[in-house]
Amino acid sequence: MIEYLWGRLVGIAQELGSFLLSNYDPVRDTLDIAVVGFVLYWLLLLIKGTRAVQVLVGLGALIAMRLFADLLGLATLSWILDNFLASAVLIIIVLFQADIRRALARVGRGVFPRIAERQESQILEEIVRAAQTLAQRRVGALMVLERETGLEDLIQVGTALDAAVTKDLLVSIFLPYSPLHDGAVVIQSGRIAFAGCILPLTLRTDVPEGLGTRHRAALGITEETDAVVIVVSEETASISLTAGGEMTRDLDGPRLRGALRDALARGSRRDAAEDEPAEEEEREEAPGAAPAAAADARTGTGGA
Repeated sequence: MIEYLWGRLVGIAQELGSFLLSNYDPVRDTLDIAVVGFVLYWLLLLIKGTRAVQVLVGLGALIAMRLFADLLGLATLSWILDNFLASAVLIIIVLFQADIRRALARVGRGVFPRIAERQESQILEEIVRAAQTLAQRRVGALMVLERETGLEDLIQVGTALDAAVTKDLLVSIFLPYSPLHDGAVVIQSGRIAFAGCILPLTLRTDVPEGLGTRHRAALGITEETDAVVIVVSEETASISLTAGGEMTRDLDGPRLRGALRDALARGSRRDAAEDEPAEEEEREEAPGAAPAAAADARTGTGGA
């Protein structure tokens, strides 16, 4: 059996060597391999830490099983796997639809694409102040900030609001006697789009003890999308921020403000780098007032 397997491997290696000698172009094929390698590396970074990794491992195991069946001459198993893997492209599209949608959405701008930086800063300030107030009152809350990936396919139930983001409105939504308090608030394009939404829960088994349904929902939605979620615990009165399936806990107002800005800025750094030369030209034309105005637009208002 070992000699047979070794002979098959040697035969495959010889066929591959003959093919490369007759068809390999050093410049063109090397460039082709480099581009494909870069795309695969970027895709692996995209799905890192999500449930898509488990699906990818499963597909890899099926491919390895197909090669093993071919080496051993298992005709029935090879036939079954051939018919299953023949639709691999369709299977990948179905299984990775959330990740594909997120990757395609990155051609757009970052958070709140239709509003100015100053307005974005004011919105974030209202969210931070609302989280502080809710934590002081020991009122649970779950606030989801949509970025590039749409959340309509993942959120369930929910009441459409289309209201401005203000501290008072956010606090009133999560007060225990409010009919919308039991669920998440979803903020889209700088406005409160939905309230009372039910989010998918994480399937992870390594979630620390003491984290309830709100924290599991925050992990679940950020594993599937690039959303940023603020969680206020009614049991511990602590504030947490979740992004990319990772949670930062026990934040106060200033730390939440900084973590929130950092999490939202990750998706728009490329756009900022592209716009920087134009900003430099404007500063040279108006060296007096332009720098102060630009700095004011980036920082927004002060603390809570």
